[in-house]
Amino acid sequence: MSDNWIVQSLEKALNSWDNALVSIQNILTTSPKNYQDGAIWNAIVSVNETLQTIGYGLLVVFFLVGVIKTCGSIAEVKKPEHALKLFIRFILAKAAIGSSLEILSAFMDVAHGIMQTILGTSAITSESAIPAEIITAIEDCGFLDSIPLWIVAFLGRLVVTVIAFVLILTAYGRFFKIYTYIALAPIPMSAFAGEPTQNVGKSFINSFAGACLQGAIIAISCIIFSLYASSPPTVDVDASAVTMAWSYMESLILNMLIMAFTVKASDHVVREMMGL
Repeated sequence: MSDNWIVQSLEKALNSWDNALVSIQNILTTSPKNYQDGAIWNAIVSVNETLQTIGYGLLVVFFLVGVIKTCGSIAEVKKPEHALKLFIRFILAKAAIGSSLEILSAFMDVAHGIMQTILGTSAITSESAIPAEIITAIEDCGFLDSIPLWIVAFLGRLVVTVIAFVLILTAYGRFFKIYTYIALAPIPMSAFAGEPTQNVGKSFINSFAGACLQGAIIAISCIIFSLYASSPPTVDVDASAVTMAWSYMESLILNMLIMAFTVKASDHVVREMMGL
């Protein structure tokens, strides 16, 4: 590492970015069941099992609402074909509540397998480095000439740190969103008991699938950026040190912002792709 404060500041900014990408990869490749040695997962399972009781109570309510709204009279309910249809719906809704953990775990495992396949094909490996020409130009600057470089280094480090924080926050946000869906699953699952309320259950399943697949978009975005960052940027050796440093950070931050925007919009992208 260079002894120059400006170079060190820029290198620390890039190191924080690389560490953020490593953290994101670790989050994406870790199953929610194994995170924190499974302590969180065990707590979520307990909440899910506790809420099943409430889910069964809502099951009866939604079932009666469905019967009232879909049947014109008691005589219609007594028809064998209609009674059988209502009975099957009730049984399936009850099974969905009792097996909500297993159903959502299956979705989660499929999405986790997709992410592992993506990252197995091309891992997120970013080792950003300041071009040697820029380091030499900065180290050769005098005190007065280095003042603008301090501003560039400070702003560059601040912006990179903020973007890295936003990316990690988004990745963790998806992680804990999955926990929330699984914990509360028995309640929306009970809506399948009634035909008028079944859209609530369908919307819940679609939203959970979107949250699971959101990780795939995040992984692809990180891979694209890491491949870009591995390509050495074009440096105008005839320009001043301030111009070279500013152009380099401007190009780097622009691509970081594009990646951050893609990651933040990953949930929306998944919904558009899958029609959720």
